[in-house]
Amino acid sequence: MPELPEVETTVRGLARYLEGERIARVTLNRADLRRPFPPDLVQVMTGARVTAMGRRAKYGLIHTDRDQTMVFHLGMSGRWRIEPEKPEKHDHLVIETGSGHILALNDARRFGSVDLAPTATLDSWGPFAALGPEPLGEGLTAAHLKTHFAGRIAPIKQMLLDQQVVAGLGNIYVCEALFRSAIRPDKEAGRVTLPALEKLVPAIREVLSESIAAGGSTIRDYAQPSGELGYFATSWQVYGREGQPCLCGGTVRRFVQGGRSTFWCPKCQK
Repeated sequence: MPELPEVETTVRGLARYLEGERIARVTLNRADLRRPFPPDLVQVMTGARVTAMGRRAKYGLIHTDRDQTMVFHLGMSGRWRIEPEKPEKHDHLVIETGSGHILALNDARRFGSVDLAPTATLDSWGPFAALGPEPLGEGLTAAHLKTHFAGRIAPIKQMLLDQQVVAGLGNIYVCEALFRSAIRPDKEAGRVTLPALEKLVPAIREVLSESIAAGGSTIRDYAQPSGELGYFATSWQVYGREGQPCLCGGTVRRFVQGGRSTFWCPKCQK
């Protein structure tokens, strides 16, 4: 599933073609993705001007001058294709701008979604209402984590994946951030010290920022809107490296937490 850096990369790529543009046509090639498209999506978006692009957690935001925001989630395999040479089978939503740009939302597995939400009350919109702070924003602090982890016996990795604690973190980047901050992924969250969390917060920001700069990680069907593949996967230090040597001389191990693979170095992470 595309995680925060992949969504951020997607939003930045779309912004070059959508910001300030009038939407001339919206075409739906099926009735739904994970759930039905909003019944008024075509009517609301056709003729609207895109005022800004944004991201909240793993959702992309297309703000318009009609006080409505189109919210998209890429699901497992979603990606936007810009200026496609020809239509593809899984181009389920197509946007044409007044300048002639064409952008197609392609989702082979159809686990993604598209919604409309009032821009003015977006923070309280259903899926956003309970989200925690953005990991790249000022709201994520060691004190915030310490408060939410207090008394919790759940593993710290599972707590970091809880979107009500931190919005937008996913499996890959949590594994990498815990490695950089030398914290065992299965350590009880309530037992992680404040000094350790003070190392974790900048590690989270660093790994996300580095991945965004690299265009994200190429996972299964993910590609940037330009069609280029993200190359941050070449910088993974533990994720996907089971049995390979760690920089410390130890060996990267893997186990399963909550149905997801966890990668870590027992020598580095105590």
